[in-house]
Formats: sequence, structure tokens, C-alpha cells
Amino acid sequence: MEMPDRAGTPTPHVAPFDGASAAPAPLTWGQQALWAAMRRRGAEQILMSLRRIVATPRRGPADLAGVLRAVGALVGRNSSLRTRIQVVDGDLRQVVAATGELPVAVVDATAEEFATHRHDPAAVATTVADQLAATPFDHAREWPQRVALVRVDDRISHIVVVFSHVTVDFVAVETLLRQLRLLLLRGAVDAPAGPQSVDVARREQDVAQRRSARAVAHWVDGYARLPPETLPWIAPPATPRFARTILVSRAADTAVRLAARRCRVTGSTVLLAAVAAVVSRWSGTSVCGLHSMANNRAVAGYADAIAKLNQLGLLVIDSTDRPGFDDLLPRVWQAALQAYRHSYYDPTELGRAVEAAGLPFETGVSPHCYVNDVRLAADTDPLTPTVDEAQLRAVMAGTTVIPAESLDHFTWRMRVEFTDQPGAIGIALTGDSSHLPRPYAERFLRDIERLLVEVAFRDLPWPWLPSAPPDERARPRP
Repeated sequence: MEMPDRAGTPTPHVAPFDGASAAPAPLTWGQQALWAAMRRRGAEQILMSLRRIVATPRRGPADLAGVLRAVGALVGRNSSLRTRIQVVDGDLRQVVAATGELPVAVVDATAEEFATHRHDPAAVATTVADQLAATPFDHAREWPQRVALVRVDDRISHIVVVFSHVTVDFVAVETLLRQLRLLLLRGAVDAPAGPQSVDVARREQDVAQRRSARAVAHWVDGYARLPPETLPWIAPPATPRFARTILVSRAADTAVRLAARRCRVTGSTVLLAAVAAVVSRWSGTSVCGLHSMANNRAVAGYADAIAKLNQLGLLVIDSTDRPGFDDLLPRVWQAALQAYRHSYYDPTELGRAVEAAGLPFETGVSPHCYVNDVRLAADTDPLTPTVDEAQLRAVMAGTTVIPAESLDHFTWRMRVEFTDQPGAIGIALTGDSSHLPRPYAERFLRDIERLLVEVAFRDLPWPWLPSAPPDERARPRP
């Protein structure tokens, strides 16, 4: 990416790097799973990037040359950052470069094109991050990260890094940013670099195979218990087919903390149970399948690995005996624990095993719900001041529901995401319009909110919600 330098004309900058060489290696299991998902989702969905902005430390040097040296040192010590994905002998391989140069854009925060930011370097950095992430990565020719520096006068104020999610996961990114800050402050990182992506891939070809076999068996057993469909068909699909709807609720944020305190569980468990309850009620089935993402950092030796280790887990939640919500919580917790224990596996072997068992495998759109809790403040402050029930119900009047972007292709029939919002929680539902038209999507989200507010103060008997949406398969919309 070329951006104007201080004089207004593009000026190339690079961060040279020098590191240890490594032989080509297969993709990690996490990379393989994401690569397959990208192919299914189409070109419009492959903008897989993790955007981060680092303010340069006030105590450290922030001149251009010094910051470029720090960036180059970061790439040099982590071979994952100097790895391309290329075809070698007919197979995709990670190919590590020992030496090279990382292109770096330098942006003047006072340039005319950023006048709307009133010379706010942080706002400029956010704009630059969006620009860097706007184009899909070319993993065969490009390094798996893009870097830009925001400059004010002769000082670099912010470093913008956009990482390809194909190469690193969220935990790896945070580790890399800690290393970058140390390099800016001290010029070096005393601790050795953790395992890199090629190291993880080689381990997966050898010692991790037994763990993968246990995980695959768990998935096959779980799939055999799940219904083939989750939600009924309601209407012909809209164009685009998949719509995202976002509910922002202060009441739900408080309710999650109150329910977690009342039941002595984590807020994440409460949220998973709420989604499971609503999905079960809407589907009319007593066995619910949810997917969640596990970071796999509990695997020995992977705590500081610089790789894409996160993979999907499968939760199977059985409510055949009609438990109350409080009794549902430990089941959800146990199901989540089993999912995380069996979330590290060879996706190719998983596909073969599911097919061999005669079970439907998700080669297209999964019928089950993917739940992704990406709240940074999750469970850090589970206690809240005493809240009156009537007051909390009154707060629900301020809940907003916002239609968001629509997509032609998506991997999930429904995905629920929990995000941080100022003083609130965001609940986003991306759903197949044949099963969740927008009015239904809003009702689904409000059912989650309503359930959370109820369980903040008391247990709820099965079926948890007073009514389920009508089955309209017999009268589809025009």
C-alpha cells in the first residue's frame, strides 16, 4: 500500500529483517480450517484481518529509523511474520524467508486528506488501518502483515499493523504487540521467541495425532446426536441472503453480571446457556448443537506460540428432561469444557470420519449456531451494584436494534456474537434469511435479552420462554 509521505508524494519505506531459516512445512490445522472456510465463502468474504494500533511509548525513541528497526526486529525474531503460503510440489506449504524487507507506509497526520480528523493522530491511525485491511491478502506473494506509521512532525505517534488471520490468531497478536513495545522501549526482547507456525505444523504431523483422534471421535459422537436441521424454513431467501442485525442493550449487560453472580458461574456460561435456550425453543428440538472458538493455548508448549491455533469446538446440549435454566447452566459449562478439550484436531481427518459415519458434514452452510463471545471485558467485573428488577426492566426500553450489512455468502446459518459496547453489550445475529428473515432476527435477539433479564433475578422453568415463533413453512412469504 502506498500512502503519501510528508511532501505529498509516495515515498517507499522498508523495515529490513534477518532471521533463522526454516524448511517448508504444511499448513497448521487452524490454517487449514480457515483456508477451507475462505474458499466456501467466496471472494467477498476473504478479508480476514486483525487490525491493531500501537501508540509509541513516550519514554522510548520514536524517530522513523528507530521504529523501522523495531518493526524489522519483530519480523526477524518471528518466522511466522516472514512466511508465505505457496504451492510446493502440488501442495500448499508455509515457506519461510530468512531475510527480506517489509514494506512500511509512513503517513503524515497533518496531511490535507486527514483534515476531518482535526489532526488527531489516533483517528488518522484508525482510518489508515481500515485502508490497509480493505484489500485481501495475497498470501503467496505478500508478507502476512501490513504496517503503516503515523507521523506528527518528526515523531512517529502510532504504529498500525494489520495481520492476516490465516497466519496468527488473537492470542498470538497480543504476544507480538507486547514484543513490539519491548523492542521500542529497550531495543530487544530477552525471552526467546515462542513456537512459530512451521513448528506447530510439524508437531501436528507427529505427536499431536493422538490428541486429534480423540477430538475427532468426540465430534462424530456429537454429530450423531444432533438433528440435521436447527431452524425451520420460513421464506424464500432475500438478496443478499445473509443479513446481520445488532441489538445493543444496557439491560442485558447488567443482567448477565447479575445472573452470573446469582448462579456462581461466568458471564460467558450465562450467555451460552441463553443462546442454547432460545435456539432449542425456536427449533423445537431437545438436543441443541452450538459451535464456539477455542484458542487451544492450554495445549502444552503453546502458551506463547505465534501461529493460528484457534479452532472450532462443538457443544452438544441435551434438555430432554426439561431442566430449569439454573440446571441448564452446569450442562452448558460441561458441554463447553468438552468442546474446548476436543477443539484441536486435523480438519481433514474430521471430514473423513464424519463422512465414514454416514453423517452430514458441513461442506457448505452449517445448520448449527456459531456463538462467538469477543468481549474484551468478559467476566472481569462480574459484580454490579444492587439493581431493582423494575428498574432493569425499564432500562430495556432503551435497547436499540440496528440492521447491519448483508452478505451473499456465509459459513453459518446463524452466528451470534457478543461484543463490548459503551455501558452495554452488543448481540449481533447474522442469519440466513430463509430461516431468519430480519423481523425474526430481531425477535430472536429480543428473546435472548428478555431471557437474560428474567434469569438475573430467578430460575426459569422449562421451556424458559412463554412462546416460540410460529412455524410458517406452510405459508412462505412472497
